Amino acid sequence: MPGTGWIRLCVPGLLMVVLSACNPFSEARPMMDEYVERVARVLETEPGLSAIDLPTQIPRRRDRVLTMPELELGMLDFLSLYGCELQFVVGEKNSVMGKVMQPLNRLRYELRFIRAAQDCIPETEDEDLVEVLNEAIASKRETLPIALWNATWGVEEIETLFTLAKGYYPVQSEGNPVANLARDSDRMNQVVGALLAGKEALEENALDSSLEFAGAVQQRWQAEYRAGQLINSAALVKTRLNDATALLQQRIQQRPLCLKGKPNNQSEIVQSMFFSVYIEKIQPYMSDLSRARVELIEPLAMMAERQRAVMPPKFARWYRKHLSQVADDSLWLELDAAMARHTESWQALLEQCGMRPGA
Repeated sequence: MPGTGWIRLCVPGLLMVVLSACNPFSEARPMMDEYVERVARVLETEPGLSAIDLPTQIPRRRDRVLTMPELELGMLDFLSLYGCELQFVVGEKNSVMGKVMQPLNRLRYELRFIRAAQDCIPETEDEDLVEVLNEAIASKRETLPIALWNATWGVEEIETLFTLAKGYYPVQSEGNPVANLARDSDRMNQVVGALLAGKEALEENALDSSLEFAGAVQQRWQAEYRAGQLINSAALVKTRLNDATALLQQRIQQRPLCLKGKPNNQSEIVQSMFFSVYIEKIQPYMSDLSRARVELIEPLAMMAERQRAVMPPKFARWYRKHLSQVADDSLWLELDAAMARHTESWQALLEQCGMRPGA
């Protein structure tokens, strides 16, 4: 019959979609909701799914970008520098394109200025001009952290990396979804650390190479969104583990699961669910989150912490909640606490039946 060939081609694809939709363990949110429901079911109680304390978006760019002070040097001083590279560097900055530099290019300019001004001093005989150059170099060194901040946390690209609009970190993903971003973060931290340590006088080729790499990093930030997914998943897992822990604690405080420590039918059902769902499904996902946190979130937190001296107030509040590993209101410390309480609760419940994990 006409059209039957098309149907034969489409049915397998439709079946895959249906089966995927029916598998609650294929995505983070249904998996964590299903886990709480199954804990409630084997404990013969009603599940309670709490509202997730939703993370907040990274502050808007206007709240992240710092005002970059401009250096006031008279035109006569620059005209007298004829023959020095600094004359051309400043000329580029005063051009039409120079007035609308992107943050990374502005950082390049600041470093080129310092280097060119230092090179000019030995060639300058005018003592007044040497003094002006030294003042200019000191001023540029002082404001370099601002240019560095704008070139890292002030760029538009980082908003995509941290967007919360792309859902949760994938479940059972192939390979390591944050591998490239992790390598990027480590290299960016090396550049940030070197510049803040006063090593902006690096050899020109090495410096240009580092900043060229930074451009590629920012392109990847704009193409990927794993940091935001990790933050979403941390909030989800923390909340659902606390929901499941409340159910476990409720049962622990009631009559024992097993009388006199002897296993029974219900305890065997509970233990079976513990291994088939918690150990085989939930724990691997938590392990994935922990690994990605170490590889991506912690280096990004370091990149921000190293620049705390110039960190804008609104960003600082967001940083403490979403990136910091030590702040009192850190999402990651809350997740650690939720995981610890949940593990202890399972141990206490199964211990009533002589089934304590690891015993």
